[in-house]
Amino acid sequence: MSKAPLAADLSGEERLIARYFRPLAKHPGAFGLVDDAAAIVPPAGCDLVLKTDGLIGGVHFFPDDPADTVAKKALRVNLSDLAAKGARPIGFLLALALPQEIGPTWLEPFARGLGEDAEFFEFPLLGGDTDRTPGPITISIAALGAVLHGRMIRRSGARPGDRVVVTGTIGDAALGLLVRRDQTTAKRLNLTGAHEEYLKGRYLVPQPRNAIIEALHAHATAAMDVSDGLVGDLAKLCRASGVAAEINVESVPLSEAARAACADEPALVETILTGGDDYEVIATLPAGEVEAFRRAASAAHVAVTEIGKVVAGEGAARFFDRKHKLLRFARPSFSHF
Repeated sequence: MSKAPLAADLSGEERLIARYFRPLAKHPGAFGLVDDAAAIVPPAGCDLVLKTDGLIGGVHFFPDDPADTVAKKALRVNLSDLAAKGARPIGFLLALALPQEIGPTWLEPFARGLGEDAEFFEFPLLGGDTDRTPGPITISIAALGAVLHGRMIRRSGARPGDRVVVTGTIGDAALGLLVRRDQTTAKRLNLTGAHEEYLKGRYLVPQPRNAIIEALHAHATAAMDVSDGLVGDLAKLCRASGVAAEINVESVPLSEAARAACADEPALVETILTGGDDYEVIATLPAGEVEAFRRAASAAHVAVTEIGKVVAGEGAARFFDRKHKLLRFARPSFSHF
């Protein structure tokens, strides 16, 4: 007859999982994390949508960032991808690689932040893996979502004549990173304390747009989330769709804090448009459906702004200033390589 292991029988890894992550594994298919795999039944008539994204200390977050915000960011960047695909979250797998010096003072708030978001977004932990590493903290999440069969919103559906819209505001996280890297930046840009904290907050904790999934299904022809910069990501969508896009930079929505930064240093518009970490949704939709989409998004408390149009062409995203001068960017998109 088998029996539950005593605490003394558990390995260090088993104790870590039991203490910090088993309380988060509330889905019955996670089996309380006592098995080495999970099992789920997809909703009837749905396709599984699979996505994985990770964070590396010193690359995607600062080593001294609060552990709870690191956890939330790790989860939310994956939720953002599911949102852009029109997929409802089902659950996620977590793989952690931890340096030797990481212990309870980091793991406790990390697990708390992860649990808060898992509950808020109804996105349960299903399983994962934990390892030691001689390198920086590495957090990898594999996200599972569900969408009605054949209805995942892809990058490849944009058509000439469609309008280009974007949620929220663009560039805040990129500016927040600048401020976070150099504490003199806020002073140089004459930012108020409130503006500085707002920009830092947008870098620390993205706001995935899962609330507009139904609106996207009803109106969008193509969509993706903006993670590597508006300029580069829109170009990816255009290439996938075999079209081009023309964007009016003056129409790109900016927060009050971003406008204040640009007022003092206009060249920051390039950082705003190409810097990334926005985790907003960019979508294309027929011209006659823009207002209905905007109303549906507004009902879900998400702002939507029309910024341009889709035209015939091959994969180009062209950005024009107020004088209709074509802007050129030294680095159109963030890239690790």
